[in-house]
Amino acid sequence: MDASAGAADSCQIDVGDVTWVMVASVLVLGMMPGLAFFEAGLLRRQNTMSIIMQVMSGLPVLSVLWYLFGFSLTFGTDHGGVIGDFRHGLFIGIDFNTCWRSYRIPQAAYAIFQLMFAAITPLLMTGAYAERMRFKASFMYTILWEIFIYYPLAHWIWGGGWLDTMGVEDFAGGIVIHTSAGTGAIVCALVLGRRPGFEKTHGEWPPSNFPLATVGAALLLTGWVGFNAGSALEAGSLAVQTVLNTQVGGSMSGVVWLILSWVHNRKPSVLDCMNGVIGGLAGITPASGYISTPSALLVGMILGFVGFYGVRLLKHRWHIDDALDVSSVHGLTGLVGALAIGFCGDSSVNPAGANGLIYGEGRLLGVQVLAIVVAIVYPGVLTWVILKVVDATVGLRHRVEKEGRGLDFNDHREMAYQLFLEKSSEGEEHDRVWAVFPRSETGGFSIGEDVEQHGMGPRKDSDMLQLPAEMPPSLLQPGKQNSSFSTILAAKETEAMHLPSSPSEGAQGGAQTTRQINVVPLTSFSRGHSLFVATTDRHQQQDPLSPPARLAQPIRRANSVTQGTRDLQAPLLNRDF
Repeated sequence: MDASAGAADSCQIDVGDVTWVMVASVLVLGMMPGLAFFEAGLLRRQNTMSIIMQVMSGLPVLSVLWYLFGFSLTFGTDHGGVIGDFRHGLFIGIDFNTCWRSYRIPQAAYAIFQLMFAAITPLLMTGAYAERMRFKASFMYTILWEIFIYYPLAHWIWGGGWLDTMGVEDFAGGIVIHTSAGTGAIVCALVLGRRPGFEKTHGEWPPSNFPLATVGAALLLTGWVGFNAGSALEAGSLAVQTVLNTQVGGSMSGVVWLILSWVHNRKPSVLDCMNGVIGGLAGITPASGYISTPSALLVGMILGFVGFYGVRLLKHRWHIDDALDVSSVHGLTGLVGALAIGFCGDSSVNPAGANGLIYGEGRLLGVQVLAIVVAIVYPGVLTWVILKVVDATVGLRHRVEKEGRGLDFNDHREMAYQLFLEKSSEGEEHDRVWAVFPRSETGGFSIGEDVEQHGMGPRKDSDMLQLPAEMPPSLLQPGKQNSSFSTILAAKETEAMHLPSSPSEGAQGGAQTTRQINVVPLTSFSRGHSLFVATTDRHQQQDPLSPPARLAQPIRRANSVTQGTRDLQAPLLNRDF
């Protein structure tokens, strides 16, 4: 259907409707920084800026694509039920004074509203391939996925395509957005493979910044009102009904997640509560404008169980490393919500919709199942093809050792948390961060090199240096240089860093290396003290033609390094950036 088709000559722009749609557009726009904050807070700190960059760089790029040709391909004149055309590229022919179809909003207002949907859909998948996909790969992948998957699928269901003509219903994108993105997420996870350490942690590393994740979740929850109710395209009773369904359905799912996490973990989880509400909102999205509020409550309850146990099945049993569970929280829930329309669709709520199975009509359920199958198969196959193309051109992942340091450093040279950052002129880290733990069994202390990312123990026992039991704690005084301690660490540290053990050994080009040991208190707990032991290597160039260069910065201690060791959530002891 042509973008300008259906606009009645008698149609008059309604200021109230326009205002609501534009407010809804802004609310959805706010979901994208919300998504960035939510995901960044849930990842390890060395990948914070990378995920923010993947989301926030995608927004302007996808916006430009939508303006250039995306809207035209999606909502332009239909060609064989498959795709639109380019006649409305650059928004040519998109009027600011002519109504969009039978709605009392300008064509341009609808195009702007749909822009937000087109932008956020591929960005949802960033949570699936987080901490692995290099930036140039994610940049290329996002563009290709948008053009070859989102535009055709949105046209098929919303733009007058073949599924649209069959009567498929998707009020705000449960099929077009969440099911397709969830499918793409699981394919990404399978193609990319698992992160190092996945089996040991079951893919669950403690979040680096819970408050940041909570702020992001709050922006998502708020924006979802515009996401769903804005799809009514008018400030009327349907928008009100949609807001109520959205809140009730999402909240019910959150309650279910909270109870289940309480039962399984014996403690109520903040993360599970947030994921539960988000999963419920994703699932209620396609049905929010087609079902009654009691049905929304029931659907929300089902969504809670599906989302919660979907994570346990896909990640914990099948060991699929979908980093932030996009396939379960968005994909499975969007699928269930689309099916719910086929069962609970109520034409008395929305006369433009059809009745579902419980109201005596079964045809709607059949076309919904067909649309779901299409939204799984088509994005699934094309996502695999796109990933293979990207891998063959720019490569999908960094080497394992670079991933350990983090995508922030490798892709952007920007870190969110400046705890310890020591680099040579070649960009190599020369500092090591150790942790000292009391040994209750034998007395004394144990020194663990590179404390487990998001964990409180060393990588393995062989990585531990055992200090003599008779070594008094006074030798580990904060801020003091200690030769005894330096001697104990020298061999292990030199081996790990591949650096000369003395100023003269292995020196190249007249360079000397001097090692400095800094002992920094972290916190205390019942059995003793936990300390940072940070070693700094300083290099001095002896070439008379060049001035001495200070190639390492002094140790800096962040104020945030004050949390209790046993309850530590952020990986403050991990040196990898």
